[in-house]
Amino acid sequence: MVPARYGPLDATPRSLGFRMPAEWKRQEGIWLSWPKDEDTFPDLIPVEQAYIQIIREISHYQNVHLLVSNEDIAQYVWDILKMERIRTDHLKFHQIDYADVWFRDYGPSFVINHEKSSLAMVDWTFNAWGNKYPGLLTDDEIPSMMNKELDIPQFVPGIVMEGGSIDVNGCGTVVTTEQCLLNPNRNPDLDRTGIEWYMKEYLGCSHVIWLKEGIAGDDTDGHVDDIARFINDTTILCAHEEDPDDENYAPLMENHQILITSTDQDGTPISVIPLPMPAEVKDQNRLPASYANFLITNKVVLFPTFEDPNDGIVETILRSAFPEREVVGIDSRALVRGLGTIHCISQQHPEP
Repeated sequence: MVPARYGPLDATPRSLGFRMPAEWKRQEGIWLSWPKDEDTFPDLIPVEQAYIQIIREISHYQNVHLLVSNEDIAQYVWDILKMERIRTDHLKFHQIDYADVWFRDYGPSFVINHEKSSLAMVDWTFNAWGNKYPGLLTDDEIPSMMNKELDIPQFVPGIVMEGGSIDVNGCGTVVTTEQCLLNPNRNPDLDRTGIEWYMKEYLGCSHVIWLKEGIAGDDTDGHVDDIARFINDTTILCAHEEDPDDENYAPLMENHQILITSTDQDGTPISVIPLPMPAEVKDQNRLPASYANFLITNKVVLFPTFEDPNDGIVETILRSAFPEREVVGIDSRALVRGLGTIHCISQQHPEP
């Protein structure tokens, strides 16, 4: 059976009662793609080690959906995970060819209809962050390829949108940045009003908070998942740079000021908790290292660490923010050399 497929002129998720849930809501699993591109990660071994730890932590409690390009890679990964004594009953391989690991951005946004207990996907267009990386454009096909197995309704807005550019509270509010979604390299024919219409109709939101710019070194043009994340209906963790000489200081301060004067969809003021930034991480250029790129799962919050004094401070903040979940740091110094970390490589699959 071919899944229902909806275009921009047909019914939208919002009109049919679908909404993107908050990340902390109950999940069926997490989607990842096994790292393989040495152009992205010249030293794959420490990146694989980060993936092993991520899979270990998640698979204790929920499914891990893992994309592998072919049977040889599937066997290679299976052997590693068995050797590491990682439980495999929650591990589900999907043999789909992909160019790179940035699942958050090329994968679908899942939406649910609570009244009907049904799940659907929004298949946005992925243009490799403004056509910066032509070799990655084929990853735009991943959601449709996934849905040959999932067989769920598939909404196709026909506009460019990456999962890392949005964060929702699941109640009607989405936070994003002007630098990304108003960038002419995404949807040059759409203004702010047009972009808002798509977010409201395809995410089931009614209210948009617009921040300004993202962090230095971010090749995605200011993804919000490096700077501001909802942790409950009315609270946001906001990346904060204390050094006034750091290039992140001014833009992050401006975003903080916007948030402390913002409200949710019902007019309730947003509570803002500052989240420290790590010290500058460099390869040849500055890398987009941020603790805000954490991932919330059913029982554990995974956050990137950088062998930085603020690693421990951030762990304490996250433990306070998520008292009912474990908090585990993942060494992300190798991951960030690919210009992303834990949230960038993952996508939550909610339970309807």
